[in-house]
Amino acid sequence: MKDRILSVDIFRGATIILMVLVNTPGTWSNVYAPFLHAPWHGYTPTDLVFPFFLFIVGTSIVFAYQNKTVDAAVYKKIIIRTLKLIGLGLFLGAFTISIPFIKDWADIRFPGVLQRIGVVFFFAAILFINFKWRTLIAITVTLLVGYWLLMTLVPVNGMESTLDRAPNNLANWLDVQVFGRHNYKADYDPEGLLSTIPSITSSLLGIFTGLILTSKQEKKATLLTGIGGSLLIIGHLWDIIFPINKALWTSSFVLVTAGWANLVLALIYYLTDVKKIEFGNIFRYIGANAIIVYFLSSFIAKVMGQIEVGDTSLHGWLFQRIYVHDFMSMEMSSLLYALSVVSFYCFLAYFLYQRKIFIKV
Repeated sequence: MKDRILSVDIFRGATIILMVLVNTPGTWSNVYAPFLHAPWHGYTPTDLVFPFFLFIVGTSIVFAYQNKTVDAAVYKKIIIRTLKLIGLGLFLGAFTISIPFIKDWADIRFPGVLQRIGVVFFFAAILFINFKWRTLIAITVTLLVGYWLLMTLVPVNGMESTLDRAPNNLANWLDVQVFGRHNYKADYDPEGLLSTIPSITSSLLGIFTGLILTSKQEKKATLLTGIGGSLLIIGHLWDIIFPINKALWTSSFVLVTAGWANLVLALIYYLTDVKKIEFGNIFRYIGANAIIVYFLSSFIAKVMGQIEVGDTSLHGWLFQRIYVHDFMSMEMSSLLYALSVVSFYCFLAYFLYQRKIFIKV
């Protein structure tokens, strides 16, 4: 499409900024509650960030492939991008600053954020270029309901299934069986194998939003608001029997987060694309190099956490020397550190944007 929808660029960039913000506090021991994930069931503002990105991946798929002739070149492009994302994620999981710069095999984590983005992008894109929207709705409903039935009805090791963090939780059990020690935790992974199925529907719901934004529908902001509100209501009702849970990426979690995504995007769309109010340029700069900004923020944070300075890391040394003061709380110090990191990547994104450097994965 020649005419870009500004609100989508702003939404994507804002989501990346939030991802960097919540991932790089000064210290994990002192973080304001809204910037932490829910312990298990339930959700916080931080739990919205990753599903927001998968949602906007789906919306962007519409812009990228809606008017393309589907041929071998399109499939090749989708596969290559998928492999790049997975490769970057595996690199982050395996890298260490100690020679030979690769962790011991037993310590490498296989799942991860970029790996999930890659897998979700692949399936969402393939589904979009092969099926009409009505079929995609049927697939979305089938995946959400099917995942609910799997998680609640299938026994594990002869025990009744549970949604708690326990050996008889199907998603947790499968991750341990498939990945063994290569998980985020010994007994589960928040980007695990089975929970990737409903995460695909987060992008499919973004695709439906993309179809609305590229259609000739009038009052798109109103329509997105109605859809967002409806998804929120359905998701919270489903929460009664299938709790909202990010680690398990439950079906209720999918609907609630997609509901909030539609509401936020509707507001941004109304302000920027309808009322033509100019704001959020910095989000556009970030969004133009979204994956690279996220990758660099994760990679540099990892390196700074491994470089030793005295009895702490370079990260810890900078935090203690610059941000910790008696006149402010540790939570505020931790937040200011995170905001400083965000500011650095905003400047980097601005630098790249001004020089028309766009690094596509």
